[in-house]
Amino acid sequence: MLKEKLIIIITLVTLLCACNMQEQQTQLAQIKAQNKIRVGTLASASNYYQAVQGEQGFEYELSQAFADYLGVELEIVPFFNLSDMFERLESGDLDLIASGLTYNKVRAQQYRYGPTYRTISQKLVYKQGRVRPREFDDLDGNFTVIAKSSHSLTLQKIKKSNPDLTWQETEELDEEELLQAVIDGEIDYTLADSHTLSLFRRYHPNLSIGFSVTRNDPIAWILNKSKDDSLYALLVPFFGDVKQSNQLYVLEEKYFGHVRQFNYVNTLAYIEAIKETLPTYRPWFEQYAGSLDWRLLAALSYQESMWNPRAKSPTGVRGIMMLTRSTAKQVGVTNRLEPEQNIRGGAKYLAKLVKRIPDRIPQPDRTWLALAAYNVGWGHVNDARIITEQQGASPDKWADVKKRLPLLIKKRYYRKTRYGYARGDVAVKYVDNIRRYYDALVWLDENNALAPEPVPESEPEAPKVEKAAQPSKKPVNNDKTEPTPSLSPEEKSKQGENNTQQSQ
Repeated sequence: MLKEKLIIIITLVTLLCACNMQEQQTQLAQIKAQNKIRVGTLASASNYYQAVQGEQGFEYELSQAFADYLGVELEIVPFFNLSDMFERLESGDLDLIASGLTYNKVRAQQYRYGPTYRTISQKLVYKQGRVRPREFDDLDGNFTVIAKSSHSLTLQKIKKSNPDLTWQETEELDEEELLQAVIDGEIDYTLADSHTLSLFRRYHPNLSIGFSVTRNDPIAWILNKSKDDSLYALLVPFFGDVKQSNQLYVLEEKYFGHVRQFNYVNTLAYIEAIKETLPTYRPWFEQYAGSLDWRLLAALSYQESMWNPRAKSPTGVRGIMMLTRSTAKQVGVTNRLEPEQNIRGGAKYLAKLVKRIPDRIPQPDRTWLALAAYNVGWGHVNDARIITEQQGASPDKWADVKKRLPLLIKKRYYRKTRYGYARGDVAVKYVDNIRRYYDALVWLDENNALAPEPVPESEPEAPKVEKAAQPSKKPVNNDKTEPTPSLSPEEKSKQGENNTQQSQ
Protein backbone atom coordinates (compact mmCIF):
# COMPACT_ATOMS: atom_id res chain seq x y z
CA MET A 1 0.00 0.00 0.00
CA LEU A 2 2.81 2.37 0.93
CA LYS A 3 4.59 1.48 -2.29
CA GLU A 4 1.49 2.32 -4.37
CA LYS A 5 1.12 5.69 -2.63
CA LEU A 6 4.78 6.43 -3.29
CA ILE A 7 4.36 5.66 -7.00
CA ILE A 8 1.33 7.98 -7.20
CA ILE A 9 3.22 10.80 -5.46
CA ILE A 10 6.23 10.40 -7.77
CA THR A 11 3.94 10.39 -10.82
CA LEU A 12 2.17 13.57 -9.68
CA VAL A 13 5.46 15.34 -8.99
CA THR A 14 6.77 14.32 -12.43
CA LEU A 15 3.64 15.64 -14.14
CA LEU A 16 3.77 18.91 -12.21
CA CYS A 17 7.42 19.38 -13.11
CA ALA A 18 6.67 18.67 -16.76
CA CYS A 19 3.85 21.20 -16.75
CA ASN A 20 6.08 23.74 -15.05
CA MET A 21 8.83 23.17 -17.61
CA GLN A 22 6.31 23.63 -20.44
CA GLU A 23 5.11 26.86 -18.87
CA GLN A 24 8.71 28.06 -18.63
CA GLN A 25 9.31 27.29 -22.31
CA THR A 26 9.02 30.29 -24.59
CA GLN A 27 6.24 30.32 -27.16
CA LEU A 28 8.82 30.01 -29.92
CA ALA A 29 10.45 27.03 -28.19
CA GLN A 30 7.08 25.30 -27.95
CA ILE A 31 6.44 25.90 -31.65
CA LYS A 32 9.87 24.48 -32.49
CA ALA A 33 9.29 21.48 -30.23
CA GLN A 34 5.95 20.74 -31.89
CA ASN A 35 7.47 21.46 -35.32
CA LYS A 36 4.40 23.43 -36.35
CA ILE A 37 2.83 26.84 -36.02
CA ARG A 38 -0.95 27.03 -35.66
CA VAL A 39 -2.44 29.96 -37.54
CA GLY A 40 -6.10 30.96 -37.47
CA THR A 41 -7.80 32.76 -40.34
CA LEU A 42 -11.29 33.52 -41.59
CA ALA A 43 -12.17 31.45 -44.64
CA SER A 44 -12.58 33.87 -47.54
CA ALA A 45 -11.31 34.67 -51.04
CA SER A 46 -8.75 37.10 -49.65
CA ASN A 47 -7.51 34.95 -46.75
CA TYR A 48 -7.83 31.21 -47.35
CA TYR A 49 -9.82 28.83 -49.51
CA GLN A 50 -9.59 25.39 -51.08
CA ALA A 51 -9.17 25.49 -54.86
CA VAL A 52 -8.74 22.75 -57.46
CA GLN A 53 -4.97 23.24 -57.29
CA GLY A 54 -4.93 23.10 -53.48
CA GLU A 55 -4.93 25.62 -50.65
CA GLN A 56 -4.92 29.25 -51.78
CA GLY A 57 -5.23 32.75 -50.34
CA PHE A 58 -3.09 35.78 -49.58
CA GLU A 59 -2.95 35.17 -45.82
CA TYR A 60 -2.39 31.45 -46.34
CA GLU A 61 0.66 32.00 -48.54
CA LEU A 62 2.04 34.68 -46.23
CA SER A 63 1.57 32.35 -43.25
CA GLN A 64 3.32 29.56 -45.17
CA ALA A 65 6.23 31.92 -45.80
CA PHE A 66 6.46 32.63 -42.05
CA ALA A 67 6.37 28.91 -41.23
CA ASP A 68 9.22 28.39 -43.71
CA TYR A 69 11.06 31.28 -42.07
CA LEU A 70 10.74 29.51 -38.70
CA GLY A 71 11.63 26.14 -40.22
CA VAL A 72 8.39 24.46 -39.07
CA GLU A 73 5.20 23.12 -40.63
CA LEU A 74 2.12 25.31 -41.05
CA GLU A 75 -1.18 24.21 -39.54
CA ILE A 76 -3.80 26.56 -40.95
CA VAL A 77 -7.08 26.60 -39.01
CA PRO A 78 -9.98 28.20 -40.93
CA PHE A 79 -12.84 29.82 -39.02
CA PHE A 80 -16.24 31.15 -39.99
CA ASN A 81 -16.66 33.76 -37.27
CA LEU A 82 -14.43 36.04 -35.25
CA SER A 83 -15.61 34.98 -31.80
CA ASP A 84 -14.52 31.36 -32.18
CA MET A 85 -11.18 32.39 -33.64
CA PHE A 86 -10.32 34.79 -30.82
CA GLU A 87 -11.45 32.27 -28.20
CA ARG A 88 -9.03 29.73 -29.66
CA LEU A 89 -6.24 32.31 -29.58
CA GLU A 90 -6.95 33.12 -25.92
CA SER A 91 -7.05 29.43 -24.96
CA GLY A 92 -3.65 28.82 -26.54
CA ASP A 93 -4.96 26.60 -29.35
CA LEU A 94 -3.63 29.12 -31.88
CA ASP A 95 -0.22 30.75 -32.02
CA LEU A 96 -1.42 33.74 -34.00
CA ILE A 97 -4.22 35.06 -36.20
CA ALA A 98 -3.48 35.99 -39.83
CA SER A 99 -6.77 37.17 -41.27
CA GLY A 100 -6.31 40.63 -42.74
CA LEU A 101 -7.66 42.28 -39.59
CA THR A 102 -7.16 45.99 -39.01
CA TYR A 103 -5.58 47.58 -35.97
CA ASN A 104 -8.07 48.84 -33.42
CA LYS A 105 -7.37 50.49 -30.06
CA VAL A 106 -10.14 48.55 -28.30
CA ARG A 107 -8.87 45.21 -29.58
CA ALA A 108 -5.28 46.21 -28.82
CA GLN A 109 -6.14 46.29 -25.11
CA GLN A 110 -6.79 42.54 -25.23
CA TYR A 111 -4.42 41.31 -27.93
CA ARG A 112 -1.01 42.08 -29.33
CA TYR A 113 -0.61 43.30 -32.90
CA GLY A 114 2.36 42.44 -35.06
CA PRO A 115 3.96 44.84 -37.56
CA THR A 116 1.71 46.55 -40.11
CA TYR A 117 2.13 45.05 -43.58
CA ARG A 118 -0.81 46.45 -45.60
CA THR A 119 -3.48 49.14 -45.38
CA ILE A 120 -7.13 49.07 -46.42
CA SER A 121 -10.19 51.28 -46.15
CA GLN A 122 -13.71 50.51 -44.95
CA LYS A 123 -16.50 51.24 -47.44
CA LEU A 124 -20.24 51.77 -46.98
CA VAL A 125 -21.79 49.42 -49.55
CA TYR A 126 -25.27 49.47 -51.09
CA LYS A 127 -26.96 47.99 -54.16
CA GLN A 128 -27.04 49.86 -57.46
CA GLY A 129 -30.49 51.38 -57.97
CA ARG A 130 -30.88 52.87 -54.52
CA VAL A 131 -30.20 56.53 -53.82
CA ARG A 132 -26.51 56.84 -53.09
CA PRO A 133 -25.83 57.63 -49.41
CA ARG A 134 -23.01 60.12 -48.93
CA GLU A 135 -23.04 60.12 -45.13
CA PHE A 136 -24.57 58.06 -42.33
CA ASP A 137 -27.52 60.44 -42.01
CA ASP A 138 -28.59 59.39 -45.53
CA LEU A 139 -29.09 55.74 -44.58
CA ASP A 140 -32.68 54.58 -44.88
CA GLY A 141 -32.99 50.85 -44.34
CA ASN A 142 -31.40 47.80 -42.76
CA PHE A 143 -27.72 48.38 -41.97
CA THR A 144 -25.94 45.20 -40.78
CA VAL A 145 -22.30 44.43 -39.95
CA ILE A 146 -20.42 41.53 -38.39
CA ALA A 147 -20.50 41.44 -34.59
CA LYS A 148 -17.20 42.13 -32.78
CA SER A 149 -15.55 42.99 -36.11
CA SER A 150 -13.43 46.03 -36.96
CA HIS A 151 -16.54 47.37 -38.71
CA SER A 152 -18.52 47.12 -35.49
CA LEU A 153 -15.73 48.78 -33.52
CA THR A 154 -15.53 51.58 -36.10
CA LEU A 155 -19.27 52.24 -35.84
CA GLN A 156 -19.11 52.27 -32.05
CA LYS A 157 -16.45 54.96 -32.25
CA ILE A 158 -18.47 57.02 -34.76
CA LYS A 159 -21.61 56.72 -32.66
CA LYS A 160 -19.97 58.76 -29.90
CA SER A 161 -20.16 61.82 -32.15
CA ASN A 162 -23.25 60.66 -34.06
CA PRO A 163 -25.67 59.26 -31.43
CA ASP A 164 -28.48 58.77 -33.98
CA LEU A 165 -26.46 56.16 -35.87
CA THR A 166 -28.02 52.68 -35.59
CA TRP A 167 -27.14 49.31 -37.06
CA GLN A 168 -27.62 45.60 -36.53
CA GLU A 169 -24.94 42.98 -35.92
CA THR A 170 -24.71 39.32 -36.89
CA GLU A 171 -22.43 36.44 -35.95
CA GLU A 172 -24.05 34.09 -38.47
CA LEU A 173 -22.85 35.77 -41.67
CA ASP A 174 -19.33 36.59 -42.80
CA GLU A 175 -18.27 39.60 -44.86
CA GLU A 176 -18.89 37.99 -48.25
CA GLU A 177 -22.29 36.67 -47.13
CA LEU A 178 -23.28 40.18 -46.03
CA LEU A 179 -22.32 41.51 -49.45
CA GLN A 180 -24.44 38.78 -51.02
CA ALA A 181 -27.31 39.79 -48.72
CA VAL A 182 -27.07 43.33 -50.12
CA ILE A 183 -27.24 41.93 -53.66
CA ASP A 184 -30.25 39.77 -52.76
CA GLY A 185 -32.06 42.69 -51.13
CA GLU A 186 -32.09 41.04 -47.70
CA ILE A 187 -30.28 44.04 -46.19
CA ASP A 188 -29.77 47.54 -47.56
CA TYR A 189 -26.28 48.48 -46.36
CA THR A 190 -23.15 46.97 -44.90
CA LEU A 191 -19.48 47.80 -44.41
CA ALA A 192 -16.76 46.01 -46.36
CA ASP A 193 -12.99 46.18 -46.48
CA SER A 194 -11.71 47.59 -49.75
CA HIS A 195 -9.76 44.48 -50.81
CA THR A 196 -12.69 42.13 -50.13
CA LEU A 197 -15.05 44.42 -52.02
CA SER A 198 -12.69 44.59 -55.01
CA LEU A 199 -12.65 40.81 -55.27
CA PHE A 200 -16.41 40.47 -54.85
CA ARG A 201 -17.36 43.16 -57.40
CA ARG A 202 -15.75 41.15 -60.20
CA TYR A 203 -18.91 39.06 -60.41
CA HIS A 204 -21.36 41.34 -58.61
CA PRO A 205 -21.02 44.71 -60.36
CA ASN A 206 -24.29 45.96 -58.84
CA LEU A 207 -22.52 46.54 -55.54
CA SER A 208 -21.84 50.25 -55.19
CA ILE A 209 -19.81 52.34 -52.78
CA GLY A 210 -21.61 55.10 -50.92
CA PHE A 211 -18.60 56.60 -49.17
CA SER A 212 -15.38 55.68 -47.39
CA VAL A 213 -15.87 55.27 -43.66
CA THR A 214 -12.14 54.95 -42.91
CA ARG A 215 -8.94 55.28 -44.93
CA ASN A 216 -5.52 53.65 -44.66
CA ASP A 217 -6.40 51.29 -41.82
CA PRO A 218 -3.27 49.29 -40.90
CA ILE A 219 -3.50 45.49 -41.17
CA ALA A 220 -1.46 43.25 -38.87
CA TRP A 221 -1.34 39.75 -37.47
CA ILE A 222 -2.62 39.26 -33.92
CA LEU A 223 -0.98 37.38 -31.04
CA ASN A 224 -1.98 36.35 -27.53
CA LYS A 225 -1.00 39.23 -25.23
CA SER A 226 -0.30 36.91 -22.30
CA LYS A 227 2.49 35.12 -24.17
CA ASP A 228 6.16 36.12 -24.12
CA ASP A 229 7.94 38.15 -26.81
CA SER A 230 9.76 35.28 -28.52
CA LEU A 231 7.36 34.86 -31.47
CA TYR A 232 6.68 38.57 -31.86
CA ALA A 233 10.42 39.25 -31.96
CA LEU A 234 10.69 37.21 -35.16
CA LEU A 235 7.68 38.82 -36.86
CA VAL A 236 9.56 42.11 -37.12
CA PRO A 237 12.53 40.79 -39.16
CA PHE A 238 10.23 38.45 -41.13
CA PHE A 239 8.08 41.28 -42.45
CA GLY A 240 11.20 43.31 -43.08
CA ASP A 241 12.55 40.46 -45.20
CA VAL A 242 9.36 39.86 -47.24
CA LYS A 243 9.13 43.57 -48.01
CA GLN A 244 12.81 43.90 -48.88
CA SER A 245 12.81 40.77 -51.05
CA ASN A 246 9.66 41.89 -52.89
CA GLN A 247 7.87 38.70 -51.76
CA LEU A 248 5.06 40.70 -50.16
CA TYR A 249 4.55 42.73 -53.33
CA VAL A 250 4.47 39.56 -55.43
CA LEU A 251 1.73 38.12 -53.21
CA GLU A 252 -0.28 41.36 -53.32
CA GLU A 253 0.01 41.39 -57.10
CA LYS A 254 -1.06 37.75 -57.34
CA TYR A 255 -4.26 38.19 -55.35
CA PHE A 256 -5.17 41.87 -55.66
CA GLY A 257 -3.09 43.48 -58.42
CA HIS A 258 -5.61 42.83 -61.19
CA VAL A 259 -8.75 43.94 -59.32
CA ARG A 260 -7.83 47.45 -58.21
CA GLN A 261 -9.63 49.09 -61.11
CA PHE A 262 -13.39 48.59 -61.43
CA ASN A 263 -15.62 49.56 -64.35
CA TYR A 264 -19.33 49.09 -63.67
CA VAL A 265 -20.46 49.15 -67.31
CA ASN A 266 -17.78 46.75 -68.53
CA THR A 267 -18.33 44.32 -65.67
CA LEU A 268 -22.09 44.36 -66.14
CA ALA A 269 -21.67 43.73 -69.88
CA TYR A 270 -19.33 40.83 -69.13
CA ILE A 271 -21.74 39.19 -66.69
CA GLU A 272 -24.52 39.56 -69.27
CA ALA A 273 -22.31 38.04 -71.98
CA ILE A 274 -21.57 35.08 -69.71
CA LYS A 275 -25.29 34.40 -69.48
CA GLU A 276 -26.27 35.10 -73.09
CA THR A 277 -23.24 34.46 -75.32
CA LEU A 278 -20.80 32.13 -73.56
CA PRO A 279 -23.11 29.05 -73.62
CA THR A 280 -22.89 29.09 -77.43
CA TYR A 281 -19.10 28.80 -77.48
CA ARG A 282 -18.35 27.04 -74.20
CA PRO A 283 -18.35 23.51 -75.72
CA TRP A 284 -15.57 24.54 -78.11
CA PHE A 285 -13.54 26.22 -75.36
CA GLU A 286 -13.79 22.99 -73.37
CA GLN A 287 -13.09 20.76 -76.37
CA TYR A 288 -9.93 22.53 -77.52
CA ALA A 289 -8.49 23.73 -74.19
CA GLY A 290 -6.32 20.63 -73.83
CA SER A 291 -3.95 21.18 -70.90
CA LEU A 292 -5.24 24.73 -70.52
CA ASP A 293 -8.16 25.72 -68.32
CA TRP A 294 -11.12 26.30 -70.67
CA ARG A 295 -12.19 29.22 -68.49
CA LEU A 296 -8.84 30.91 -69.10
CA LEU A 297 -9.29 30.38 -72.83
CA ALA A 298 -12.79 31.87 -72.65
CA ALA A 299 -11.53 34.86 -70.64
CA LEU A 300 -8.80 35.47 -73.22
CA SER A 301 -11.35 35.29 -76.01
CA TYR A 302 -13.64 37.81 -74.31
CA GLN A 303 -10.74 40.24 -73.91
CA GLU A 304 -9.86 39.80 -77.59
CA SER A 305 -13.30 39.98 -79.21
CA MET A 306 -16.03 40.07 -76.55
CA TRP A 307 -16.93 36.62 -77.99
CA ASN A 308 -17.70 38.15 -81.37
CA PRO A 309 -16.72 35.62 -84.10
CA ARG A 310 -16.62 38.36 -86.75
CA ALA A 311 -14.49 40.83 -84.80
CA LYS A 312 -11.85 42.63 -86.85
CA SER A 313 -9.23 45.23 -86.00
CA PRO A 314 -7.56 47.79 -88.29
CA THR A 315 -4.31 45.83 -87.98
CA GLY A 316 -5.87 42.77 -89.60
CA VAL A 317 -6.38 40.40 -86.68
CA ARG A 318 -9.75 38.66 -86.93
CA GLY A 319 -12.17 36.29 -85.29
CA ILE A 320 -13.25 35.28 -81.82
CA MET A 321 -9.59 34.77 -80.75
CA MET A 322 -8.32 37.64 -82.94
CA LEU A 323 -5.64 35.75 -84.87
CA THR A 324 -3.25 37.34 -87.35
CA ARG A 325 -3.14 35.84 -90.82
CA SER A 326 0.33 34.38 -90.20
CA THR A 327 -0.64 32.91 -86.82
CA ALA A 328 -3.79 31.38 -88.31
CA LYS A 329 -1.69 29.72 -91.01
CA GLN A 330 0.77 28.46 -88.39
CA VAL A 331 -1.97 26.76 -86.33
CA GLY A 332 -3.97 25.40 -89.26
CA VAL A 333 -6.87 27.85 -89.36
CA THR A 334 -8.19 28.37 -92.89
CA ASN A 335 -11.17 30.58 -92.04
CA ARG A 336 -10.61 33.01 -89.17
CA LEU A 337 -14.30 33.98 -89.12
CA GLU A 338 -15.39 30.40 -88.39
CA PRO A 339 -15.55 30.35 -84.56
CA GLU A 340 -14.72 26.69 -83.98
CA GLN A 341 -11.59 26.92 -86.13
CA ASN A 342 -10.58 30.19 -84.52
CA ILE A 343 -11.00 28.85 -80.98
CA ARG A 344 -9.06 25.71 -81.88
CA GLY A 345 -6.27 27.82 -83.38
CA GLY A 346 -6.17 30.29 -80.49
CA ALA A 347 -5.97 27.46 -77.97
CA LYS A 348 -3.18 25.81 -79.91
CA TYR A 349 -1.23 29.05 -80.13
CA LEU A 350 -1.63 29.89 -76.43
CA ALA A 351 -0.51 26.36 -75.48
CA LYS A 352 2.61 26.86 -77.63
CA LEU A 353 3.35 30.12 -75.84
CA VAL A 354 2.96 28.51 -72.42
CA LYS A 355 5.28 25.71 -73.50
CA ARG A 356 7.77 28.29 -74.73
CA ILE A 357 8.13 29.77 -71.26
CA PRO A 358 11.23 28.36 -69.46
CA ASP A 359 10.37 25.25 -67.44
CA ARG A 360 11.78 26.71 -64.22
CA ILE A 361 9.04 29.39 -64.13
CA PRO A 362 6.14 28.11 -62.00
CA GLN A 363 2.44 28.79 -62.30
CA PRO A 364 0.71 31.15 -62.37
CA ASP A 365 3.61 33.33 -63.58
CA ARG A 366 4.18 31.28 -66.74
CA THR A 367 0.51 31.72 -67.71
CA TRP A 368 0.55 35.50 -67.18
CA LEU A 369 3.77 35.79 -69.20
CA ALA A 370 2.22 33.70 -71.98
CA LEU A 371 -0.87 35.93 -72.04
CA ALA A 372 1.32 39.01 -72.34
CA ALA A 373 3.12 37.30 -75.23
CA TYR A 374 -0.24 36.56 -76.90
CA ASN A 375 -0.86 40.29 -76.92
CA VAL A 376 2.51 41.86 -77.63
CA GLY A 377 4.70 38.99 -78.81
CA TRP A 378 7.18 36.79 -76.95
CA GLY A 379 10.16 38.79 -78.20
CA HIS A 380 8.94 41.96 -76.50
CA VAL A 381 8.10 40.06 -73.31
CA ASN A 382 11.62 38.67 -73.25
CA ASP A 383 13.01 42.18 -73.82
CA ALA A 384 11.09 43.25 -70.72
CA ARG A 385 12.46 40.24 -68.82
CA ILE A 386 16.01 41.28 -69.71
CA ILE A 387 15.34 44.82 -68.47
CA THR A 388 13.85 43.32 -65.31
CA GLU A 389 17.01 41.35 -64.63
CA GLN A 390 19.21 44.35 -65.40
CA GLN A 391 17.32 46.29 -62.74
CA GLY A 392 17.92 43.61 -60.12
CA ALA A 393 14.46 42.04 -60.09
CA SER A 394 13.32 38.56 -61.14
CA PRO A 395 12.69 37.97 -64.86
CA ASP A 396 10.68 34.88 -63.88
CA LYS A 397 8.06 36.70 -61.79
CA TRP A 398 5.14 38.37 -63.52
CA ALA A 399 4.86 40.94 -60.72
CA ASP A 400 8.37 42.17 -61.57
CA VAL A 401 8.11 41.92 -65.35
CA LYS A 402 4.78 43.80 -65.47
CA LYS A 403 6.56 46.80 -63.93
CA ARG A 404 9.06 46.85 -66.80
CA LEU A 405 6.82 46.10 -69.78
CA PRO A 406 5.60 49.74 -69.92
CA LEU A 407 9.24 50.83 -70.29
CA LEU A 408 9.16 49.48 -73.86
CA ILE A 409 7.34 52.64 -74.97
CA LYS A 410 10.28 54.80 -73.80
CA LYS A 411 13.06 55.39 -76.28
CA ARG A 412 15.89 55.21 -73.74
CA TYR A 413 14.81 51.64 -73.01
CA TYR A 414 13.45 50.22 -76.26
CA ARG A 415 16.39 51.45 -78.39
CA LYS A 416 18.61 49.03 -76.47
CA THR A 417 16.32 46.02 -76.87
CA ARG A 418 16.31 43.47 -79.66
CA TYR A 419 12.69 43.93 -80.69
CA GLY A 420 12.32 47.65 -80.07
CA TYR A 421 9.23 49.67 -79.32
CA ALA A 422 6.11 47.92 -78.01
CA ARG A 423 2.95 48.90 -76.16
CA GLY A 424 3.96 47.09 -73.03
CA ASP A 425 1.59 49.23 -70.99
CA VAL A 426 -1.31 47.85 -73.04
CA ALA A 427 -0.05 44.30 -72.48
CA VAL A 428 -0.14 44.82 -68.70
CA LYS A 429 -3.75 46.03 -68.81
CA TYR A 430 -4.56 43.19 -71.18
CA VAL A 431 -3.33 40.55 -68.72
CA ASP A 432 -5.05 42.25 -65.78
CA ASN A 433 -8.35 42.25 -67.66
CA ILE A 434 -8.07 38.56 -68.54
CA ARG A 435 -7.29 37.71 -64.93
CA ARG A 436 -10.44 39.54 -63.80
CA TYR A 437 -12.55 37.79 -66.42
CA TYR A 438 -11.00 34.45 -65.53
CA ASP A 439 -11.56 34.88 -61.79
CA ALA A 440 -15.22 35.69 -62.39
CA LEU A 441 -15.69 32.60 -64.57
CA VAL A 442 -14.00 30.37 -62.00
CA TRP A 443 -16.18 31.72 -59.20
CA LEU A 444 -19.38 31.35 -61.20
CA ASP A 445 -18.42 27.87 -62.36
CA GLU A 446 -17.53 26.65 -58.87
CA ASN A 447 -20.83 28.03 -57.60
CA ASN A 448 -22.74 26.16 -60.34
CA ALA A 449 -23.80 29.38 -62.03
CA LEU A 450 -22.61 28.33 -65.50
CA ALA A 451 -24.63 25.97 -67.68
CA PRO A 452 -23.13 24.35 -70.81
CA GLU A 453 -25.04 24.37 -74.08
CA PRO A 454 -24.68 21.99 -77.05
CA VAL A 455 -22.42 22.94 -79.92
CA PRO A 456 -24.50 24.81 -82.53
CA GLU A 457 -25.12 23.02 -85.81
CA SER A 458 -24.57 26.22 -87.77
CA GLU A 459 -22.53 29.33 -87.16
CA PRO A 460 -24.37 31.64 -84.75
CA GLU A 461 -25.26 35.19 -85.60
CA ALA A 462 -22.43 37.46 -84.54
CA PRO A 463 -23.05 40.14 -81.93
CA LYS A 464 -23.44 43.62 -83.39
CA VAL A 465 -20.69 45.21 -81.31
CA GLU A 466 -17.23 44.80 -82.74
CA LYS A 467 -13.95 45.50 -81.02
CA ALA A 468 -11.66 47.82 -82.95
CA ALA A 469 -8.10 48.17 -81.69
CA GLN A 470 -6.26 51.40 -82.50
CA PRO A 471 -3.08 50.91 -84.53
CA SER A 472 0.15 52.30 -83.13
CA LYS A 473 1.71 55.33 -84.81
CA LYS A 474 5.19 53.96 -84.19
CA PRO A 475 6.86 51.05 -85.99
CA VAL A 476 6.29 47.95 -83.93
CA ASN A 477 6.57 44.22 -84.47
CA ASN A 478 3.46 42.78 -82.85
CA ASP A 479 3.16 39.71 -85.06
CA LYS A 480 2.36 36.79 -82.77
CA THR A 481 4.73 34.50 -84.69
CA GLU A 482 7.98 36.35 -84.02
CA PRO A 483 11.00 34.18 -83.12
CA THR A 484 12.38 33.71 -79.64
CA PRO A 485 15.22 36.15 -78.87
CA SER A 486 18.61 34.50 -79.05
CA LEU A 487 19.50 36.29 -75.82
CA SER A 488 17.86 35.06 -72.66
CA PRO A 489 18.32 36.77 -69.29
CA GLU A 490 20.57 33.92 -68.20
CA GLU A 491 22.81 34.34 -71.27
CA LYS A 492 22.89 38.06 -70.70
CA SER A 493 24.25 37.66 -67.18
CA LYS A 494 26.99 35.34 -68.43
CA GLN A 495 28.00 37.36 -71.50
CA GLY A 496 27.99 40.77 -69.84
CA GLU A 497 26.61 44.15 -70.81
CA ASN A 498 28.80 44.60 -73.91
CA ASN A 499 27.63 41.35 -75.46
CA THR A 500 24.05 42.32 -74.68
CA GLN A 501 24.37 45.55 -76.64
CA GLN A 502 26.01 43.80 -79.62
CA SER A 503 23.32 41.14 -79.87
CA GLN A 504 20.67 43.81 -80.01
